[in-house]
Amino acid sequence: MLTINRCLELLHDRGDSEYGGEPVTQLEHALQCAMLAEGEHASPTLIAAALLHDVGHLLHGLPDDAPDQGIDDAHEELGCRFLRQLFGDAVVEPVRLHVPAKRYLSAKYPEYRAQLSGPSVVSLELQGGVMSNEEMDAFERLPHFEDAVRLRHWDDAAKIPELPTPPLEHYAQHLIQAASLAPPHHV
Repeated sequence: MLTINRCLELLHDRGDSEYGGEPVTQLEHALQCAMLAEGEHASPTLIAAALLHDVGHLLHGLPDDAPDQGIDDAHEELGCRFLRQLFGDAVVEPVRLHVPAKRYLSAKYPEYRAQLSGPSVVSLELQGGVMSNEEMDAFERLPHFEDAVRLRHWDDAAKIPELPTPPLEHYAQHLIQAASLAPPHHV
């Protein structure tokens, strides 16, 4: 059974791996993303989603350079299934939708796509490329669309080498609160 401690241990124990060609580790990226969410006074559920949005990268056995080999690790789906054991939709759906949010933003705002890092452009193509107008319309109707877009912006910004952040344990309170808000069948 998934617990808050297991989530923290996973980030602590496996978070020193490279974050897909970016100049930060998985843990540094997660902490920066959560710090940005907290700085914008996001809800505990969205802060938890920000911290855990890339947990799927820590669960598969693929090499760090899988995207360079043309492999999409589907980390958003893997992370979603893992997190659904403990959290409700307010955490899980932004995690699941943060990849489609990149596809959406890339289609809707050409300037967004132009500012993506090299590794993000590579993964965008592996993840389906920019959305069609029909896909964008459907995405905008999803219940957690706005939170997924907010998470995507934090995700894109959370790649600064050696940026000071609060320690991992600081975010335990948000995870606990987010888990307590999950419907009973998820706990």
